[in-house]
Amino acid sequence: MAVRARAVEDLGVSSSFWHAKRVLLTGHTGFKGGWLTLWLESLGAKVTGLALAPAGKSFFEAVGLERAVRSLIGDIRQFEVVERAMREADPEIVFHLAAQPLVRASYADPVGNYATNVMGSVHVLEAVRRSPGVRAVVVVTTDKCYENREWIWGYRESDALGGHDPYSSSKACAEIVAAAYRKSYFSGAQVDAPAIATARAGNVIGGGDWADDRLIPDTVRAIAAGSGPAIRNPAAVRPWQHVLEPLRGYLMLAERLAGERRTEFAGAWNFGPDASDARSVAWVAQQFLAVWGAPAGWRPDAGAQPHETNFLKLDSSKSRHLLGWHPALDIGQALRDTASWYQAQAAGKDMRDLSLSQIAAYTKLVGQRARQEEGALPG
Repeated sequence: MAVRARAVEDLGVSSSFWHAKRVLLTGHTGFKGGWLTLWLESLGAKVTGLALAPAGKSFFEAVGLERAVRSLIGDIRQFEVVERAMREADPEIVFHLAAQPLVRASYADPVGNYATNVMGSVHVLEAVRRSPGVRAVVVVTTDKCYENREWIWGYRESDALGGHDPYSSSKACAEIVAAAYRKSYFSGAQVDAPAIATARAGNVIGGGDWADDRLIPDTVRAIAAGSGPAIRNPAAVRPWQHVLEPLRGYLMLAERLAGERRTEFAGAWNFGPDASDARSVAWVAQQFLAVWGAPAGWRPDAGAQPHETNFLKLDSSKSRHLLGWHPALDIGQALRDTASWYQAQAAGKDMRDLSLSQIAAYTKLVGQRARQEEGALPG
């Protein structure tokens, strides 16, 4: 029974671990970075963020994170900026999320894309190398870092890296950079070396994402304008998941990396949804419109489009079996939570309180699922 109880405990995030932990989080003004910053702050962590200033609407500003954590505005393409942030934060844990995150933007500015995603990652890891207090590093890349072969099964961490477009290939490069630093400078032979892992998540959705060329933000803007969204690749299939799902994986992974068995968790990890939640873009758009109650439907975008992957799924067996992580929200609930966030913001609600309530509801659900699993185990 002790083994089963320990496995169930592994499904969650340890609040005692994170209390008063010094954390440096790059990309804290972004969508995923903002949610992770809020979650860490709610756990009592001492968070320092480094990122560019938000451009336009952002989760960061909607929940007042600039007043809640130490926020450093700077560009990770400048090593001295990253090194100074590392020195000021004196972190025990580093989450590297800062990136150029969009496929179409990478086509428009490939040099800036590679400078941010590749050399920015080099700068963060080099600053870690010069910071003896760091115990664990989670470098967040993407599900698109794999050499996509348009096959129907999910990619595993051992599959080849690659990428047709500048964004995808730059993230594959970031994976290679992290592996090289891990082997060269942070190996198990060095007792005090930090443990480094990379995390590859699916297509995340959730409240507070206002980026261009993303399905949910584009749909919310279209609804506000009284129309339906124009969709570039309606038949494309992606592994959709709520933003809190991979963030829980990042937190759990960082806890393990900082523990006594940290070298066992250094490496690459997938955090993707159940296979049933790998859905087409058109399906997700239609379901979101229905959840919202919007009268308009989506329409195909007839303009010329650059190449994008058509079929993409992740195999998260490693995270499930070795880390104890598994998805808790299905795509239907993820869409409902996402729509309710945007609708609450439009109604003038307190978005910090609402976002914290969504985190609390999610963690409660994780606990319920864990207890159900424990009850289902044979005695």
